[in-house]
Amino acid sequence: MNLIEKTIKQEQIFEGKIITLRRDTVKLPNGNEATREVVEHPGGVAVVALDEHNEVYMVRQFRYPFGEVISEIPAGKLDAGEDPFDCCVRELAEETGLSAGHYDYLGKFMLSPGFCREWIHIYLARDLTTGDAHLDADEFLEVEKRPLVDLVEQVMNNELTDAKTVMGILKTNELLRRERNRA
Repeated sequence: MNLIEKTIKQEQIFEGKIITLRRDTVKLPNGNEATREVVEHPGGVAVVALDEHNEVYMVRQFRYPFGEVISEIPAGKLDAGEDPFDCCVRELAEETGLSAGHYDYLGKFMLSPGFCREWIHIYLARDLTTGDAHLDADEFLEVEKRPLVDLVEQVMNNELTDAKTVMGILKTNELLRRERNRA
């Protein structure tokens, strides 16, 4: 069965600092037309910074859309044309003051493919060196360290619900399990 929808028309509705919203008219596989709303986003990077004691650096910050302070792994938006690895290094330093001697690429995922064109790239940073954070002017956060085993438990108990954090924590835990099994 053909599942592809063909774009007939695109209309930009909003262009902001972070996102662009458009309304597309598409032709469905059965020949009918439908409307699709699409959020364009440049994508982002998230970093699991893991120290030698298997503790993860987390950031706590207020997330306006939900009206809550949440714990999450350091992350940030890709600048236009920016390489995801370069963004990873930049965001880790900006938010935590950390740099790493070793990075593992844990993959990328679609945040919400039903309406948003955002990819999040996830890295694991190890062999950490501390330094000074240098937050953006509109960024306010606290950095804390938490044991990876506790974070996995919080994910499984639905206490950590930020998608990039859930993915990063679970992928890191699985990578470490596989490394132990190979040793």
